[in-house]
Amino acid sequence: MKNERYESAKKIYADIGVNTEKAMDALKEIPVSVHCWQGDDVLGLEGAQNLTGGIQTTGSYPGRARTKEELFADTEKAFSLMPGKKRLNLHASYAVLGKDRGRIDRDGYEIKHFAEWVDFAKRLGLDGIDFNPTFFAHPKMKDGLTLSSPDEQVRSFWVRHGRASLKIAAELGKAFSSPSLVNIWTPDGYKDVPADRLSPRLRLKKSLDEMLDGYDEKWVIPAVESKVFGIGVESYTVGSSEFCQNYAAGRGICCLLDTGHYHPTEYVSDKIPSLLAFYDTVALHVSRPVRWDSDHVVVLDDELREIAREIVRNDAAAKVRIGLDYFDASVNRIIAWVTGHRAMQKALLAALCEPHDLLKQAQSEGDFTRLMTLRESVKMLPFADIWNEYLARQNLADDFYADVMKYEEKVLKERV
Repeated sequence: MKNERYESAKKIYADIGVNTEKAMDALKEIPVSVHCWQGDDVLGLEGAQNLTGGIQTTGSYPGRARTKEELFADTEKAFSLMPGKKRLNLHASYAVLGKDRGRIDRDGYEIKHFAEWVDFAKRLGLDGIDFNPTFFAHPKMKDGLTLSSPDEQVRSFWVRHGRASLKIAAELGKAFSSPSLVNIWTPDGYKDVPADRLSPRLRLKKSLDEMLDGYDEKWVIPAVESKVFGIGVESYTVGSSEFCQNYAAGRGICCLLDTGHYHPTEYVSDKIPSLLAFYDTVALHVSRPVRWDSDHVVVLDDELREIAREIVRNDAAAKVRIGLDYFDASVNRIIAWVTGHRAMQKALLAALCEPHDLLKQAQSEGDFTRLMTLRESVKMLPFADIWNEYLARQNLADDFYADVMKYEEKVLKERV
């Protein structure tokens, strides 16, 4: 039976040249890489009890995943409520060590330590797995430094960890016949004003060169991620935006933009088309900063919609690798997972339902009055009816709160 609300909305959009059927079909093929670390507050499976390295999770909502089995169960529940094509985004600290626990360190991790994640992702029908070396929450962080450390033993350990991560990612890429994005982010920096800003950056450059030497270009997409500051490194971050963008350009790799890693007056949406002018691939970590890199749950706000517009109107869905990156322990973690993912999907669908050709034409002709009028009229279109139809075709509904609350009563509250 036809959905009358959708059929009415479909006609309204058709009147401005938008095919909502094509929009929904296109959205289903845009993969979003969903981060595993929302489920356990970024603690990983190595046995860590707290975070170090400029990262902090706030809140104490009951039901945090404490084991591999619990994390798998919660992830599966969350993914079952997420529409569209999905990937899994893993940190190295989620290695399933088994008998190797206590015998090897991060520089010795291999694909076998992530085999259960591969089986899990295949069972869920995911599009692939992306990977991140974990340069935080580890005893070998010396004075808050890893790849930029002046201590050669420390620096070389983290280089070996990075190389091991790239090898693991190559195997992940082969397992899914889909290249694995390897995001390289280090928390290195100083709390107070440093006496030497250059030397740490030269050491970081050297470390990255050593890490990337000989990586598998077919199955791995390396990316470097910048940050403006972090907790404990308020005055100086080694991997700044200028450093990472220049390194990526010089090395011919990918530059990753984290939406929380810039000054509050900067907009990542404006950075995307700048990078698309020079890079074949651009990567995103979508978060929601509130005054600082607080990694709030992603919601459908103006900046998220503008990010999606830049991806869609520049025909860059195949060029921009979208990943989520937030961790909130103040609310039900599964609802946080699903809310953020659906917000990203809503933003993309809304962008796919805008008459970009008309808007671009008005701008190119200098008819800014028409452009403003069109933009305002688009805001009032019945987008919610398109979204609900998109969900219904995947046997999902817009309201998933009661479903997750049942899971909380049955599963999460039993964790003590």
